[in-house]
Amino acid sequence: MDNAQAADSSVRIVEVGPRDGLQNEKQIIPTCDKIALIDRLSATGLRHIEVTSFVSPRWMPQLADAAEVFSGIHKATGVSYPVLVPNELGYLRARAAGVREIAVFAAASEAFSQRNINASISESMARIAPVIEQAKADGVRVRGYVSTVLGCPYQGAVPASDVVRVATQLHALGCYEISLGDTIGVGTPYQARAMLAAVAQSVPMSALAVHFHDTRGQALANILACLEQGVRVIDAALAGTGGCPYAKGASGNVATEDVLYMLHGMGISTGVDLTALAATGRWLSALLGRGNGSKVGRALASADTGDPA
Repeated sequence: MDNAQAADSSVRIVEVGPRDGLQNEKQIIPTCDKIALIDRLSATGLRHIEVTSFVSPRWMPQLADAAEVFSGIHKATGVSYPVLVPNELGYLRARAAGVREIAVFAAASEAFSQRNINASISESMARIAPVIEQAKADGVRVRGYVSTVLGCPYQGAVPASDVVRVATQLHALGCYEISLGDTIGVGTPYQARAMLAAVAQSVPMSALAVHFHDTRGQALANILACLEQGVRVIDAALAGTGGCPYAKGASGNVATEDVLYMLHGMGISTGVDLTALAATGRWLSALLGRGNGSKVGRALASADTGDPA
């Protein structure tokens, strides 16, 4: 990507921290803090913030307050606030809370699907299809996630053809965008680029996004490789929060601050205020009682205070 291409391009960031970043936290985070986090994110210029998940509280107690969080946030003009829903019951709960955009998910790995949701890929699609149909009837936008696109903790490598099949099915069912997720953070740039190119033969590049976990420090390199292929939507989590509980040593999602620093340095517009976002990342890290997972966030803190972050 040369400078002329970069200057003429823009990228949409999908902030997944409030959902994917917080869902694996051991401590229960107060509802008021989740609302404050999302309101702070809305003020940074982000235009797509995934708020929560309407999954069963029995399986994910951290997000048991999904309805309260969604109802309590300030809905800024021009900002989308999608939520993840696993099934029809979750969809009904989300709609009762006033949700206007949802996300659904499926795995590219049969082994992961069985272990994660106790269902085959075909069974998971059978669950998803009526949710998407109802959402279309209700005028609700649907985004799709495909997990384990570059590797599975149970089966190892995942063939690109399996990723293509699941992504194509979700797109055909009516998902306006498909996010391709390296759930356990095992992918490298050439692998990421080849996977994306394979999917783009069946699903338009304009309908694709990438979602990289940084378990092995490859996320930014993978994103760059996919940018060079033409992707223009990137999922990221504030302060590098999150991570897959099935990945040994998982260090979380790629940090939104780090992605922004790279993009802005390439002359790519995001519409997001990095300084404000980094301040929110430091606030969240303090709230969680742990170190900031964003290298850029730590560097900016040091520059502001003169002390190590």
